[in-house]
Amino acid sequence: MAGFYAVHHGPDGLEAIARRLLSLRAALVAGLEALALPVLSGQGFDTVWLPLPPDQAEVLVAAALAAGFNLHQAEDGVGISLDELSSAEELERLLRALAGCAGPWHELGNSPPAGRAMPLRQQPWLRQSVFHRYRSETELLRYIQRLSAKDLSLVHGMIPLGSCTMKLNAAAELAPVSWPAFSQLHPFAPAEQAAGYQLLAADLERWLALITGFAGVSLQPNAGSQGEYAGLLAIRAWHRSQGDAHRTVCLIPTSAHGTNPASAVMAGLQVVAVACDEAGNIDLADLEAKAAAHAEQLAALMVTYPSTHGVFEPAIRRICELVHARGGQVYLDGANLNAQVGLCKPGLYGADVCHLNLHKTFCIPHGGGGPGVGPIAVASHLLPFLPGAPGQAGGVGPVAAAPLGSASILAISWMYIRMMGGAGLRQASQVALLAANLLAERLEPHFPVLYRGAGGRVAHECILDLRPLKRSCGLEVDDLAKRLMDYGFHAPTVSWPVAGTVMVEPTESESLAELDRFCAAMVAIRQEAAALEAGSADPLNNPLKRAPHTLAAVTADHWDRPYTRQQAAFPAGEDQRQAKFWPAVARIDNAYGDRNLVCTCPSMEELAGQELAEQELAQVVPAATVH
Repeated sequence: MAGFYAVHHGPDGLEAIARRLLSLRAALVAGLEALALPVLSGQGFDTVWLPLPPDQAEVLVAAALAAGFNLHQAEDGVGISLDELSSAEELERLLRALAGCAGPWHELGNSPPAGRAMPLRQQPWLRQSVFHRYRSETELLRYIQRLSAKDLSLVHGMIPLGSCTMKLNAAAELAPVSWPAFSQLHPFAPAEQAAGYQLLAADLERWLALITGFAGVSLQPNAGSQGEYAGLLAIRAWHRSQGDAHRTVCLIPTSAHGTNPASAVMAGLQVVAVACDEAGNIDLADLEAKAAAHAEQLAALMVTYPSTHGVFEPAIRRICELVHARGGQVYLDGANLNAQVGLCKPGLYGADVCHLNLHKTFCIPHGGGGPGVGPIAVASHLLPFLPGAPGQAGGVGPVAAAPLGSASILAISWMYIRMMGGAGLRQASQVALLAANLLAERLEPHFPVLYRGAGGRVAHECILDLRPLKRSCGLEVDDLAKRLMDYGFHAPTVSWPVAGTVMVEPTESESLAELDRFCAAMVAIRQEAAALEAGSADPLNNPLKRAPHTLAAVTADHWDRPYTRQQAAFPAGEDQRQAKFWPAVARIDNAYGDRNLVCTCPSMEELAGQELAEQELAQVVPAATVH
């Protein structure tokens, strides 16, 4: 949204907004000084600070509130912030309200003084053409739509990304996000003005505690990774309260979620890896040995359940007991909670803290950088160490800039849980497990399933092993991922947590027909690989190695491939013609892009040349004419 905002306004529009804001601020400063109110001197952009003792600040804030304005009160004064929605009429109403408790009122002139404003930048900025093209709403809408058309989303078909839980984000859940009562409330609005939000948050905290079996929940963390960090901070703070500040070792199995080690290091912990056995479970002997070796320093174990290998750890209770016996705490990564809701509770089988991804299990959309919410649920002994509000004593301090983190999107998860109810949530987990096992059974004859649980089943996702195809016909895991685009599917998670494999998670949102379509695509790809194995297809010039196939390639006058255009673009047959998704870009060299930074913005040499030219121009042209 911020990017499109800049695209639409461009440098001229943004500067106009800034100049207007500076003008309004100057007018506000002049009005406050006319009322004999102290204004902190110095440059400023959108905020004016009034250094006042607490009793005077309280009177001023109360007068503003009576007129419909919230001012920021702190120990050392009062802050007033403006934005592009502020107006001269608002300033008049505010100043008239403050005049009653400050002193004589002086009318605001039509031309506010320049004031002590922050200087605007002198060098040109936002030079790329995209910031100068789309000034009308029509053109901006078409630009956004052109970009959107290049994205394969749940609008088009299943996104089988393992460990990401890309599930339906229903319209009914998303609707409240646009309601002004939620979307336009300031994060630090007085509590009496946010009673509805507080009720919503309290409901959500209580429901999540019931779902997970824990004593309490904090909604503050803004992402799953931030939830991990907050959970580990709570564990560290509890150890300190017990006089065990020296406990700094964190055991992490190789089957854990990928962000766990980074979060542990950020929390000041030393990571010790724990091996897994051939079935993908935590190696209990190795865990016991590592826990014993670090018994005096053991702070925590981070475990993902079900594991990232796509199986339920059969010894999860034993694992938790073993860590507790050595004085450690158990942090459970809730990234795979979509397999557990309504069926089992982390708080009841031994975990001490668990983060939840509301942008996975509880339907907040994710991808493209957010928004995310990663609350933590904790056992009773960790309640005093939940993240606090900014400036609030106790706990471990804030991990986000606002008490409720990404508050504006909490309504989505509230709506999801409220509409589903306990029975619906349980059924969703059951269907997610059923769908994953259906895919595992159907695809096993074509792609070996790498890990299964003790009962021969997988959890809510499964890992398909493509490494035999590399040995038999030189097929890489990326070849399958690219070819799936031609069938209208987003690729599954590739080469993680095991290189040369794909991890598939169908979720509960997909119909049997869509699961059938995915299985058919995977089987057809396997048949194309069989042609390579048999030597009947060119090892380099074939549909797998040259996927994906773009519209430009298929409609070009020249076609240099030994297979047909039909096989390239419509491998699923006539049915695919009705809903074809065209990849925007053909095969790229992924490894090259990873190893070589390619910047699309002007190079440093180009920027230096432009600035030199501008300086030379400024010497011969009056400065007032240079923009």
